[in-house]
Amino acid sequence: MGELALAAKITHVPSMYLSELDGPQKGFRQAAIDGHKEIGRRCRELGVDTLVVFDTHWLVNASYHINCAPEFAGNYTSNELPHFISNMPFEFSGNPRLGQLIAEECQAQGVETLAHDQTSLDPEYGTLVPMRYMNEDQHFKVVSISAMCMAHYLNDSARLGWALRQAVEKHYDGKVAVLASGSLSHRFAQNGQAPGFATKVWSPFLERLDQDVVRMWEAAEWKDFCEMLPEYAVKGHGEGFMHDTAMLLGCLGWSEYDQPAEVVTPYFGSSGTGQINAIFPVSPVSGEQVPGPQASVSDASAASGGRL
Repeated sequence: MGELALAAKITHVPSMYLSELDGPQKGFRQAAIDGHKEIGRRCRELGVDTLVVFDTHWLVNASYHINCAPEFAGNYTSNELPHFISNMPFEFSGNPRLGQLIAEECQAQGVETLAHDQTSLDPEYGTLVPMRYMNEDQHFKVVSISAMCMAHYLNDSARLGWALRQAVEKHYDGKVAVLASGSLSHRFAQNGQAPGFATKVWSPFLERLDQDVVRMWEAAEWKDFCEMLPEYAVKGHGEGFMHDTAMLLGCLGWSEYDQPAEVVTPYFGSSGTGQINAIFPVSPVSGEQVPGPQASVSDASAASGGRL
């Protein structure tokens, strides 16, 4: 019925908002902003009606959660970086029906997921910053999914991604884009040293690791990348433990995926972290290589191997 029309890994650095304001940093994140606008333009060309964001700033400790309220509007200040994002207005429509369909399919596939369509919960800035540039005119509906997952398996996040695609293709009448909103390496500069790392990555090791990963994406080395993702998430300080990336690859078929990524905004450093905007072309897949659910089939009384 429906279609997953576009998939992307995107930045949401708060300095994008700062880049709009008069001052010494005005304009210095224009490349990232332009990348968001290009992704939005392509979504319009493809006839996308809803953007689903895997938000690594939405921290959850139990279950996966979907924010699919009918409408979102407010004035946002970041509790993490209030000197970067302060009093930023936002407004766009949600998609309760799609959120419920995704949650139902996730549950059916063994991933505990709750949809919230009657809620006062506002999206976090992993959703709000991209929507500021991709959805300025409120053209798209928006659904936000928690992706800073503190007690979750990466396999379950991959399975959530595949369940989302199945929900869209089997039960939804429309076109959807998914956006993994999170960095690559996410090792912030030490307090007091951040200004010196405004456009840098924290260490040569992390920068080289990230760049090698981007090269793998452009070469469509998905089998190798999927195998290394759990270790990369830890050793590479991946944002949100890279659950957004696992969800994205789950949507695309995991190691079965065979398309090269298209870099829209080249890799850049920001406050020590590694950032990018990249489109992952959607291709037909069977889903046979996507990991199965892990938490629902594990022995809860046994010692866990860790959250990843």
